[in-house]
Amino acid sequence: MSQPAFTTDLTRQPPRSPYVRLGGYVLLPRIIDKARAALAGKLGEYSDDPRGMNAHFFRFTGIDPQAFKQQVATGAGDWDILQWVQAHANPSRDLWEIKAWSEYHMQRPVDSDAETLLNFAEAMKRRHPEREDIKTRFDWLDFDDYCTFGGKP
Repeated sequence: MSQPAFTTDLTRQPPRSPYVRLGGYVLLPRIIDKARAALAGKLGEYSDDPRGMNAHFFRFTGIDPQAFKQQVATGAGDWDILQWVQAHANPSRDLWEIKAWSEYHMQRPVDSDAETLLNFAEAMKRRHPEREDIKTRFDWLDFDDYCTFGGKP
């Protein structure tokens, strides 16, 4: 397998925001960044585990996470990976479905189970208790990335 075309060193910078879209899909650029970093041994504190947030993308597209990672390992650029995703999505998705799925995830609050809410509240209390603008899971990921790499809350 060749080195990924655009390796991201996640020990030095965060992956792209979950809000960034590729082909209408939120999360996809972030998943690509984490896969490239994992292949290069530069994942840092991040995880490219196909569970968690990544699982939402893989379930929606029906893409096998290992097949996806093999495609990234070819050194393909973002556009080529998107073309591969579109060709291998099962079921194939219309643009309106991708848009609706992405919009849902952009607005998705932190999960409502007690453990997740407690972890979220404790993390926010540690990071910046006065912040009330962190409402969605994507807001939290962006905020966590920012703070992890030296940003001031």
